[in-house]
Amino acid sequence: MSSALAMRRRAFAALALLSLIWGYNWVVMKEVLHYTDPFDFTAVRTLLGAASLFAVMLIRGTDMRPVAIRDTILLGLVQTATFTALIQTALVTGGAGKTAVLVYAMPFWLLPLAWLLLGERIRGLQWPAIVLAAAGLILIVEPWAFHGSSAGTALALAGGIAWAASAVMVKRLRARHNVELLPLTAWQMLFGAIALTIVALLHPSEATRFTPYYFGALAFNALLGTGLAWLLWLYILQHLPAGLAGLSTLIVPGVGVMAAWIQLGERPSLTEAAGMGLIGGALALLSLQNLGRGRSPR
Repeated sequence: MSSALAMRRRAFAALALLSLIWGYNWVVMKEVLHYTDPFDFTAVRTLLGAASLFAVMLIRGTDMRPVAIRDTILLGLVQTATFTALIQTALVTGGAGKTAVLVYAMPFWLLPLAWLLLGERIRGLQWPAIVLAAAGLILIVEPWAFHGSSAGTALALAGGIAWAASAVMVKRLRARHNVELLPLTAWQMLFGAIALTIVALLHPSEATRFTPYYFGALAFNALLGTGLAWLLWLYILQHLPAGLAGLSTLIVPGVGVMAAWIQLGERPSLTEAAGMGLIGGALALLSLQNLGRGRSPR
C-alpha cells in the first residue's frame, strides 16, 4: 500500500471518528441537563473547550497572539455565546436527534446570508438542496401542530441561524485580516465563554449536582469534542479535499439521530423521519457540489 493511500485511509478514519464524537455529543449534552442548568454547563464547557484549544496550539507550536480583537470578541458573542446557549437550551425540551438535524441545517441559512452579505451567488446543486431542506424543515417543525417541543424547535432553528451568521463573520474577518482558523477559534471561544460565565452567574438556577456523568460530559466536550476534534479536523483538511471533509455535516446529525434513538428512545415520527431524510438529501447534494469544487490532483 502506498504511503499516500495509507494517509488517505487514515484521514477517512479520522473523519469517521470525528463524526462519531460530534454526533454522540448531542446525547451527552441532553443527558447532562439532569444534573446542571444549561447556562452553567455551557459556561464551564466553553471555558474548558477554549483551554483545550490553547493546549492544541501549544502542541502544534501555533502563534497564539490574537488578531483583530474587536472583531474576534463580536465573533465570540455570536459563535460561542449565542450559538452554544441556544442549542443547549433547545435540548431542555427538544429531542437530541431532532435538535441535531435542525441545527445542522445551518448551510441552508448560510446560502442566503452569504448571497445578501458577501455577494456569493447561489448556483448549481444549491438550488435543489434549498428546496429539499425547506421541505424537510417544514415536515420536522410541523407548523400545523403546536406541541410541547415547539420552544426547543424554535431555539434549535435560531441556533442554526446564529451558526450561519458566525460563518459569514469569519469569512469577512479572514478577508480583512491574516489570521489562522485555529487561534481565531480559540480566542473567540474564550471571549464567548467569558460572556456565558457572566450570564450563568446572573441567571438564577439550581445548584449543579457534581456526579460522575457531569464530569464525564465536561471531559467529553472539552477533551474529545473540542481538543481531539480539532486535531482530527486539521488532519482531515490536510489530507482530504475540502468537499470530502465537508461530509461531516452529513454524518454528524445522522449519528445524533441514531444515538438518541438507541440510548434515549427518541424514535422520530413518520413526518419527522421524512423531514430528516429530505435534509440529509439536501446536505448530500451540497457535499457533492463541494466535492466537485474541492477535488484536486493527488
